[in-house]
Amino acid sequence: MNGVTVQNSQMFHILVDGCHNSMIQGVKVLSPGNSPNTDGIHVQSSSGVSIMNSNIGTGDDCISIGPGNSNLWIEGIACGPGHGISIGSLGWESQEQGVQNVTVKMVTFTSTENGVRVKTWARPSNGFVRNVLFQHIVMTNVQNPIIIDQNYCPNHESCPNQVLIITIMI
Repeated sequence: MNGVTVQNSQMFHILVDGCHNSMIQGVKVLSPGNSPNTDGIHVQSSSGVSIMNSNIGTGDDCISIGPGNSNLWIEGIACGPGHGISIGSLGWESQEQGVQNVTVKMVTFTSTENGVRVKTWARPSNGFVRNVLFQHIVMTNVQNPIIIDQNYCPNHESCPNQVLIITIMI
């Protein structure tokens, strides 16, 4: 996908699901900063996906990385407004694929809630996060630059009270 502009989606602007050896570049995602559940690009169950040289402004994650991803390359992204770049949420299911071999480099976060984030539910799961590299990141007016949240529970409703089992190695 090259040179596409997506604006004001009601949910994910771009969903990458079950893709292998794919490239997204030169994409623009435009959505108000107060628009809920409007991830710019969501990747799940995919491998060998590259997201490059794109501008993403949204009310949720600029890029979200769900379970079952490997060998992702994210480079040259301008993110803002939004919630940053997130791995997760992971660990909702007890049998869940992990996330591995993710590179995020040369990203600029401007006026975002978060920068880079890993979020997992606090419940038993065989999921994992490993071999993640965040490199050459610039953050301006970012509330939470780096977050590893092992007790993720949006809206604080029906939150699990268990100890996290997911292994995170960055």
